[in-house]
Amino acid sequence: MRVIFGTGGTGGHLYPALALASYIKEQDPTSEFLFVGTPNHLEATVVPENGYAFKAMDVSGLSGSAFNKAKALLKFVKSIKKSNKIIKEFQPDLVMGFGGYVSASIVLAASKKNIPTMIHEQNSIVGLANKILIKHVDGIVTCYQKAMDELPENKTYLLGNPRATEVKEKPKVEILEQYGLDSLKPFVLIVMGSLGSSSVNNVILEALDEFKGKEYQVVFVTGKNQYEGVMKAYNKENKQVKIIPYVEDMPSMLSKCSLVVSRAGASTLAEITSLGVPSLIIPSPYVASNHQEFNARELYEKEAAEMILEKDLSAHCLVDKIDALMSNPARRQRMQKQASDLGKPNASKDIYELMKKISRK
Repeated sequence: MRVIFGTGGTGGHLYPALALASYIKEQDPTSEFLFVGTPNHLEATVVPENGYAFKAMDVSGLSGSAFNKAKALLKFVKSIKKSNKIIKEFQPDLVMGFGGYVSASIVLAASKKNIPTMIHEQNSIVGLANKILIKHVDGIVTCYQKAMDELPENKTYLLGNPRATEVKEKPKVEILEQYGLDSLKPFVLIVMGSLGSSSVNNVILEALDEFKGKEYQVVFVTGKNQYEGVMKAYNKENKQVKIIPYVEDMPSMLSKCSLVVSRAGASTLAEITSLGVPSLIIPSPYVASNHQEFNARELYEKEAAEMILEKDLSAHCLVDKIDALMSNPARRQRMQKQASDLGKPNASKDIYELMKKISRK
């Protein structure tokens, strides 16, 4: 199978596409992939690093002043022309968009040529690029019931995020000793994404002293860009807390923790549910359409997670919530089951089967 993946702008769009490509390559080594993205975001470096072909297109969102919108519209028109050239050269069996404006260009161009097309929506709120494509594609894959309710029933499938498959199947390594953790004590993992969150980190800094004397340990992942600032602000001895900038092997860390405190990005929640990890979620309010809160509510309403909105967050509130969950193993066990029930570890397999079905049509 020859597939073009249109994806870019954020890791939330890119990494599910990479995970799916990796799975398909394992099933069919003859498969070929071309990733189409923007020249100035992480896909431009990450895709080639993963060994896949990459083509860049200059597109941007329709936001800002009237001049900026007109400029973006002109870029979009040019990107359709470039998309036609890319499709003609690569001759794909299927084109699949994972979000971002660049995916709108390549998928729309493929649809006009009657090439089978699909889109993948990682969040509970359908993104603008995918909204543009709904009428033009042959299949839509979603991860949340809320998104299903916004989309045409006859071609929408609740199959999940390929990151769930990748995380579930990845071999786990022993990491407790690596981070100096006591294997006899449970630990809470606090991580706000690879870059961290300055607003939440400030609250966590206030809370660190309150973890002294607890029956559990805390691993606080600051984010690469904020580690130095956190260490300057908190230069105390606290054996209960391990402060680190980044976790290279997050699936292994998640599989060992008793509770994770995290944001509600699509890939993060796919990993949490795939592994069945009890979670306390602090959704970011700084994202399009407030989609992280809606993502989190899907878990919260199924009793798979607890949630604190950032506007309600304080050091005292955070420690109280963590204490309540860590002192109640039965509650965490129920959360673990509910999270596992929501997880879709077979996402890559199911999406691949749908891709083959649609491409044959």
